[in-house]
Amino acid sequence: MPEPTAPRSFWAVARQPRVVGLLVLFLLAAFVCARLGVWQLDRAQQRAELAAQQEAAELEAAGPEGVGVLLPPQSTFPGELVGRQAWVEGEYDADGQLLVEGRALDGRVGYLVLTPLRVTDDGTQGASWAELSGAPVLPVVRGWVATPEQGPALEPPAGVVRVTGYLQASEAAGQGGSAPGLTDSVSTGALVNEWGGPIYSGYLVLRSSDPEQPPAVDGGPAQLPRPTIEGGTGLNLQNLFYALQWWVFGGFAVLLWVRLVRDEAAGVRRHGRRESSGIAGLPGD
Repeated sequence: MPEPTAPRSFWAVARQPRVVGLLVLFLLAAFVCARLGVWQLDRAQQRAELAAQQEAAELEAAGPEGVGVLLPPQSTFPGELVGRQAWVEGEYDADGQLLVEGRALDGRVGYLVLTPLRVTDDGTQGASWAELSGAPVLPVVRGWVATPEQGPALEPPAGVVRVTGYLQASEAAGQGGSAPGLTDSVSTGALVNEWGGPIYSGYLVLRSSDPEQPPAVDGGPAQLPRPTIEGGTGLNLQNLFYALQWWVFGGFAVLLWVRLVRDEAAGVRRHGRRESSGIAGLPGD
């Protein structure tokens, strides 16, 4: 009976020209799989961005709806309302205005101008607060300023105004502002203690106002972009799954080469196992 094949070291087998050639071939296959995986990941991101753009276009095309129709005061804020256009009428309370510190716009850190609006019409003609203690308050972020020392330009329009903007969910309560007139969050739970209630569970990011407020070029608040849910678009799952598949295939190519070298180094080629089995009647006995 032939002697079993003597084991050889892994690196002794790996340095053979034939095995090195296989390694190059498998690495090339792994590289191709990796590139295909990256391409699929790019496709997933592109599709997610396209979906977000289509969603934004649909919301813009839908036009504004009354705040009270979408979000009655003191009701839970549903996530799908983030970025939805809404309108409301009421009077600003300039004495209650706050600046939200530590907010960035176009790479610059400044302040949000946050003003309470005592609502007179939210699209329901008062039906949304008929069973509450009175007319509700809606927090309105009127824009962004670089410094709080902009004087009269930060004063809201007087009298009844009609404002249109984008809905955003209330933030978690912060630690409070670093000075009087400042705050670090747009939290309706904290604002109701300062402004009174009833209050809406979200706030409005101003898009337009009638009458208009001072524009940014005159020192007024700069307009903010439409809010979105951070990470809410996500990646296209189908393309993401394809990307993972290609990366797994690439890993298998490398692992297959390692397995082939191990088997040859251990002397466990198929015909070697048959010859050394020691079982009567098998070929080679």
